[in-house]
Formats: sequence, C-alpha cells, structure tokens
Amino acid sequence: MSRFDWAGSPVAIGPGVSSLATRAEALGVRTMSFMDHFFQMDWMAPAEHPMLEGYTALGFVAGCTDRLRLRLLVTGVTYRHPGLLTKAVTTLDVVSGGRAELGIGAAWYEREHRGLGVPFPPVAERFERLEEAIQICLQMWSDDNGAYVGKHYRLEETLCSPPPVSRPRPRILIGGSGERKTLRLVAQYADACNIFGGPAEIAHKVEVLRRHCDALGRDPNEIEVTAMYRDIPAGASVDEVVRGAEALADVGVSTLVTGAIGDDPAGWLESTFGPAMDRIAQIEPARL
Repeated sequence: MSRFDWAGSPVAIGPGVSSLATRAEALGVRTMSFMDHFFQMDWMAPAEHPMLEGYTALGFVAGCTDRLRLRLLVTGVTYRHPGLLTKAVTTLDVVSGGRAELGIGAAWYEREHRGLGVPFPPVAERFERLEEAIQICLQMWSDDNGAYVGKHYRLEETLCSPPPVSRPRPRILIGGSGERKTLRLVAQYADACNIFGGPAEIAHKVEVLRRHCDALGRDPNEIEVTAMYRDIPAGASVDEVVRGAEALADVGVSTLVTGAIGDDPAGWLESTFGPAMDRIAQIEPARL
C-alpha cells in the first residue's frame, strides 16, 4: 500500500484499509506491506497527499486480520533508533501472533528528513548504520542482553521482553538492488530481498547476489527473492497475468509484490489476481 488518497478523507482511511486487508487475506494474499514514509513520495503524487506511519498502521491491520503477514517495504534505517525499531517490530510480532517481518533499507527521501528534522547522513554512513541496525536487531532477538558497541550506535543493554513469537525470530528483508553494498548485506544477513526491474535486470541482480553468497559460503536458495509486479496492462487477461508471473519466476523470483491501485484497490486486486491466484501459486521459481 503506497497511497491512501483513494479513501477520500481521513475518516475513511481506517475503514478503507481494514476492508482492503480483509479482502486481500480472503483472496490468498500472503503479506501486506506499507511504505515507510512520512510524506508521500513526490515523484508518485504530491507530498501533501495522505501517508500513514507504518508500524501504527500495521498494528491496526494485525487486529483486522488473522493470517496476513505484516511488514514495511521498507523501514528507513534513519527514521528510528535501532533499539526502538526492534521493540516496535517485536511488539507487532507479539500482538499479531508471530506475523511480523522486518523490512529495512538505507533510506533515501531527503525532503521528509529535512521537513521533520530527521538527520540525513551521507549515503555511506547510512549503509554503515543499516548494517549496525541489523546487528542490533539480531542481538536483541537472541539470548544476549549485553551491550552493543558500534561506530554509530551504543546500547548498554539489548533487553527485549517479551521476545518475538516468531521462531527463531522475525524474518529480515533488505530492500534495494545495489550490487556492492545492498546485495552483500542481503547475502550476509537477510532472509529475503526486494528487487526492482524487469526480468533481465532482476536476472543480473540475482547473479550478483549469488556471487556474494558464494563468497560468504551461503546457499542463495535460502534467500526469498521478492520483486515488484506492477506493470500489468488494464484489462489484462488471466493468461497475461500468469505469463508475467512466470517470466519473473524464471529468473529466480519466488514472491510477487504488487500495488493495490486505483480508486478501488481491493476491487482491482480481486479482478486482476483473483482468477489467477491458483495458477500463480503453482509456479515453481528457478533455483538460484
């Protein structure tokens, strides 16, 4: 979910999100994601358009649903201190019965940082902070309650009680396709990645990820490759929707991420994907 202007007014956003979540769950959608932004992205729509705080919104969806997994796609590492971020994701995991995931990335939208007074360090520092934040999350989700001392963060106690319900911990998805830093972090720490682009570009990124995994001695097939699947023509047939999914699966994509779009996003999901869901579920992604 990246837009909320379709709801029409602030009072309609809550009921609209609830309806979309329950209808998506009934359709067989596995995960609901929100963006982690405070202003609408100004390349998509005016920054003044409505945008929800992500973890508050996910907590609301947790109470409306029974099976949907819940994550931000993706948390900007600069927006929350890692200890507080871990606590937020853990709380979501506990109250949802183990349905939370941590989606995280290096952040990029300078306007909202400046607008709300959030520090926006240079990109190299943001990646350093990203790695430290992941390390802090992993430590807080372990039996080690001791100190964490990094270049950018110092925690005297990494206590996290109650612990997550998910076992062994909430899954970690790292968003982005940067070949030198982001995909290396995916290979080292993540359970999943999120890659943009068409099949040819994704195939290249998957090959880069495979090389990082080889260097670290990790099986790349342990990593769930998710990719955006939004370029679907209006009125596309079931066969067309399935062929697009197959093209992504052929290059190693195991999970499709689509946007709920238009003035009736739940209706769009139902009409576009409903008739194709059974066939999509049977597609086998290529092994990495």
